[in-house]
Amino acid sequence: MSTPPAAEGAAVALQPRVRWAVRLGVPLLRLLARTWRVREVGREGWRGRRAERQAVVVALWHGQMLPLLAHHRDEGVGVLVSEHRDGEIIARVVEAFGFATVRGSTSRGGSRALLEIVASLRRGREIAVTPDGPRGPRHHFAPGALVAAHRAGVPVVGVVAHVDRAWRLRSWDRFEIPKPFARIAVAYSAPTPVTGPTARAAAGAAPDFEALMRGLADEAAQLAARRGR
Repeated sequence: MSTPPAAEGAAVALQPRVRWAVRLGVPLLRLLARTWRVREVGREGWRGRRAERQAVVVALWHGQMLPLLAHHRDEGVGVLVSEHRDGEIIARVVEAFGFATVRGSTSRGGSRALLEIVASLRRGREIAVTPDGPRGPRHHFAPGALVAAHRAGVPVVGVVAHVDRAWRLRSWDRFEIPKPFARIAVAYSAPTPVTGPTARAAAGAAPDFEALMRGLADEAAQLAARRGR
């Protein structure tokens, strides 16, 4: 995504052609998503926290947003979306699938978005963050999500999808659009506390959480392989 970010808090206007493409494309995406077949593993810990109305930060890779948004549509999760023009398109899709959006970035510790995320988490609302977004590197776990979780005193749930058939865009994140009747395997981590005496110490755990996401990718691939037998 090479478009420069908008000023924090500013709305980004879409060109009429893009606005109409989004307006027409979202119903098609929702229809397409109804054909996808999803299996999951490891969601019990997150379900337990939801039953007790305890918040988590949900970490997912930027390129896997679409299948995971579709799978969790209308569940009331908030999603952090950047304020780029590309982010504005994603925000329209996110909202069409029944999610609330928080606009901005966690890359700056004192940002408005970070403060809003922490406040939402403390009120018990789950927030989904793409730790490799909005510009990558792909599958690199930036520490902003961990700082937010540490400040709010909530754990992180990692989520990774494996899609057997998908169109992949030529973008930095290889954004995935599952094909009709695609099989999707989703692996969840247990709610994992973000420890450390300070936010800086919590940020230092980013390599550990990146490794956790790699492990989840292996679990999702194994689930997909078992299903294929």
